[in-house]
Amino acid sequence: MEKNKTALGIDENVEALLCYVLGWLTGILFLFLEQENRFVRFHAMQSLVVFLTLFVLSLVVGLIPIIGTLISILILPVSLILWILLMFKAFQGEKYKLPWAGDFADNKV
Repeated sequence: MEKNKTALGIDENVEALLCYVLGWLTGILFLFLEQENRFVRFHAMQSLVVFLTLFVLSLVVGLIPIIGTLISILILPVSLILWILLMFKAFQGEKYKLPWAGDFADNKV
């Protein structure tokens, strides 16, 4: 099976996986670097939306005494599971859409 190349000359499934490696940071990076490939841009936008939301949520609830710390601790395993799942699906070449974030990402690219 031949993989589609991207503006960077990388197979699209590898580039889509790389969109998730550093969470929202690589999401932003690949939104700027990849202007042509919609599959990669979708994963970059989904990475940005999901992991920036989780990052901000973790910071905000971390400010709440006691219960906020507990909620922040719960956000970490959720983030890790999503991170692994999304990288795996992207590498498989699947346009795996999370509820809300995937629809938002799809509409923006």
